[in-house]
Amino acid sequence: MKVKKEIEDALQREFSPEKLVVIDESESHRGHSGWKEGGETHFRVTIVSGRFAGLSRLERHRLVHRALSPSPLADIHALAMEVSPT
Repeated sequence: MKVKKEIEDALQREFSPEKLVVIDESESHRGHSGWKEGGETHFRVTIVSGRFAGLSRLERHRLVHRALSPSPLADIHALAMEVSPT
């Protein structure tokens, strides 16, 4: 769970979220593009933080991508996000 931990740590550091859930959904993508043995290729993130107040959905997603770049974002195939202000 190295990549999951990296995602959690980066988002915790950057946003001090009130809620953070990172789920490795890789197994449900077995056989699809980007899947690899051992998982850690497809993630779903739910994050709630005051840092997102007043920002559009696109701006919130950009902030998350920036916080995860270049790694661990470069190590995964897919990232689904639910990003909300408090």
